[in-house]
Amino acid sequence: MNKKYERYISYIVDDIESPYFINMRDNYGLKQEEYELVLSKVFNQPVVVRNYRVYDSNNNEIYFEGSDGSWVKYEYDDNGNLIYSETSDGDIIDRRYE
Repeated sequence: MNKKYERYISYIVDDIESPYFINMRDNYGLKQEEYELVLSKVFNQPVVVRNYRVYDSNNNEIYFEGSDGSWVKYEYDDNGNLIYSETSDGDIIDRRYE
């Protein structure tokens, strides 16, 4: 990756907000093959993108985005248990401290 492209991707990662897919396409002009690169940096881990869903290396869904821009983020513990979710409507379920 050349330095100029690396700087551009870093700028996007620092600037982007949910809904990620809509913003990557409409605001930054990224191609679908660039989504995993950006989202891996956003989520600080390797990810796989399938049908506007983002999965971690354990195949846990960590992000979903609807065509209307609504979204849900998920976090899991080391055993694969869902411990946190947040929606674009502001709903939060936090099981980290139960």
